[in-house]
Amino acid sequence: MGKRRSNRGEALVAIVNNQLDWRILKEHLWYRIPVSSAPNRFPPQWIAFYQTKIFKDEAHSVRYYGRVKDIRRVQRATLFPDELPNNKSDRWYHQLHLESLETLPRPIVSYRLRRIVFIPTTYHKLQTAEEINDLFDDSPLEEALWYQLKQLKLLAERQYFTTLRGTNYFLDFAIFCTNGKLNIETDGDRWHADPARIPEDNRRDNALVSDDWRVMRFNTMQIREQMENYCVPHIAKTVSELGGLDQSIEAPRQYIPTSEGVVQQLMLFDRKTAYETDKEE
Repeated sequence: MGKRRSNRGEALVAIVNNQLDWRILKEHLWYRIPVSSAPNRFPPQWIAFYQTKIFKDEAHSVRYYGRVKDIRRVQRATLFPDELPNNKSDRWYHQLHLESLETLPRPIVSYRLRRIVFIPTTYHKLQTAEEINDLFDDSPLEEALWYQLKQLKLLAERQYFTTLRGTNYFLDFAIFCTNGKLNIETDGDRWHADPARIPEDNRRDNALVSDDWRVMRFNTMQIREQMENYCVPHIAKTVSELGGLDQSIEAPRQYIPTSEGVVQQLMLFDRKTAYETDKEE
């Protein structure tokens, strides 16, 4: 096994989208990750499992997890000796062996059904998260903005995956409104100041705008020092210009910036939107 990254209890949320993998987990306590697909934060001390639509009552949620006791690097032919030889037989996998399969204190649900890949996170977040977006653990800037959005019930999707003209993008935050879509990016100083990033960011933003996205970017100083008097009011104003949130019946949809902060106006009878959430290997 590789060197542990920290003492925070590194955890990984992975996908279970077929009954074979689920049976292996329950009966043999191991899970496989293609070596070529392993996330940057690897190996984890804990692994949890996002179940997709085939699991019906438990679908679109994280309910089960376990401590990783061993990781082996093996080929598919070793994992599945009864499988007929095929073009995947020589593929290398990380085989993660668990001590046991445990149940979380409460399910971590996905309110908006979406594509989930791997989510590197921490043991603490696994134990305390209320929904999928609470699990992300990539950036202190994103975390600070996420806290503010949650306080206002400004429902957003973190690390939202979308494909435009054959190019894949992960959006820091995606907010779906009645009359449009909003992408919010938190640009760290080194990332934002890199001249080589400018053409790529321009192409990315232009592609999003052409697909009817609004794009907003906030740098480190704005998020750390101007969150309440600049970032949040601008986000709230844009959401209101786009007709308010288009997701939850119970969530406030209109956000009105005032001199005393952002006022929420509760709107009823919003419609929910169905999204597909499956990863194919």
